[in-house]
Amino acid sequence: MRGVHSLRGQLTLANVVLLALGIVAATVVSVLGMRYYLLDQIDAELTRTRDSLGGSELTLRQIDSLSVLSFFRDRVDPDWKGEADPDSIFAAVDARGEPVGILGFAPTDSQRALADAVGDVRTLLRDPEPRDVTVRGSAYRVTATRLADGTYVMIAASTEAVHDVVAKAVKFDLAIGTLLLSLLACLTMFSVRRRMRPLEDMVETSSAIAEGDLTRRVPSSRDPILEVEQLRLALNSMLQQVESAYRTRERSAAQLRRFVADASHELRTPLAAIRGYLQLYDRGMLREPVERKRAWDRMMTESERMARLVDELLVLARLDQRPELRLRNVDVCRLVREAAEDVRVQQPGRPVTVDAGGSVLVHADEAGLRQVLGNLLGNVRTHTPADVPVLLEVARGDGEVRLSVTDQGPGLAPEDAARVFDRFFRVGGGAGSGLGMAIVQGVVRAHGGEVAVTTAPGEGLAVTVTLPNHRAPDPATAPADGDDEPGLPRARATAPRPGHDGAPGGPGR
Repeated sequence: MRGVHSLRGQLTLANVVLLALGIVAATVVSVLGMRYYLLDQIDAELTRTRDSLGGSELTLRQIDSLSVLSFFRDRVDPDWKGEADPDSIFAAVDARGEPVGILGFAPTDSQRALADAVGDVRTLLRDPEPRDVTVRGSAYRVTATRLADGTYVMIAASTEAVHDVVAKAVKFDLAIGTLLLSLLACLTMFSVRRRMRPLEDMVETSSAIAEGDLTRRVPSSRDPILEVEQLRLALNSMLQQVESAYRTRERSAAQLRRFVADASHELRTPLAAIRGYLQLYDRGMLREPVERKRAWDRMMTESERMARLVDELLVLARLDQRPELRLRNVDVCRLVREAAEDVRVQQPGRPVTVDAGGSVLVHADEAGLRQVLGNLLGNVRTHTPADVPVLLEVARGDGEVRLSVTDQGPGLAPEDAARVFDRFFRVGGGAGSGLGMAIVQGVVRAHGGEVAVTTAPGEGLAVTVTLPNHRAPDPATAPADGDDEPGLPRARATAPRPGHDGAPGGPGR
């Protein structure tokens, strides 16, 4: 039953049924046409003979006296050759319908049987076409005419040969049709099996994916069908999206677990230090003013570190919520020059080069861009020696503005560069919270831009920020400088004070 209900079986059955109907229809049409043609030939011959006798004013006696005895002997007395069922019968009857002899011969059994089968011969005269009769179990076509002396002559031709030919044609057509149906069924099963192979591959692939193999895809067939190939491409595209979404969810879940664990660890460290010093103070173990001053400074440092970490987490949370930025015309070159001056003030020995001549306006949030520059330069100060040069560049491209910060420090290994934007990631467990680069990425993405890192061990680090250069509105209608952006906290324009553990956002690499 499964074979019949399968698509393969139903297609095969449908093809066989359609071909069978076609063969039956063709057989019926051809047989009926052949039968009509053969009977029409017989009827034409009977009609010619009838018309020749009826229109010649012959009498039965004149027919008897004709010298063409051999011709009428074959026509009149077929039983003369001893045939039980002759191919044609020529019989004469009187007005009462009784058979009469011809050429001196008494009516034969075939003639009497024909007269009995016809009955009233006058009905044949009224019918212009020959009609079917059965004489001793055999089929005939018969017609009649009236001679000049009132005698009725009936002419009959056997149609058994026609029926035999029709029967043989039907048997031949059925045999050929059966062979064709069998051949079609085999070819259809083979063809459908080959054409249905892509669907079987889809079922196999879906089963493998259901078992956990998300990398499986439906392979392409050697002779693809347009509709099946479109279905295959659509299914593979859907599977790619499903796999990507699943991987993204797994990665997000893993990042969330790591984020929670790292945040807990980062907050636990300053809390533990503060609680420890408070316990020492409570137990009276900090008796000397110097010890109390040192404990106080350490608690203040840890509290500021914890407050800074909470602020950075708040910034990341707001960035995740896609806040509405306070966009305005911002001169990126001016921001770069101000950030470079801050670095020169804090580290006079570091060579700082600025390649940002003129003015490059971009429609962006100024506080967010200041925070991006502060975090990038904070990483440079924290992770490179104080005498390592740093280059700040601003370039205008086709519909975009590129801002890059390049140092000649130790650089990063490929595995560290791949995680540089992860939250709480710090190279070698160094100082800082590890949120600086994550904030940079979040702010840039909030502007619809991209941030990329180019680095190698011993070749320094280059961070390139690409922002879309949308058409800025009229400066007369732009908000005045100094307005704080509601979705992002106001970024500091200067570097952190000495003693702090990195730039705003932490030197996360």
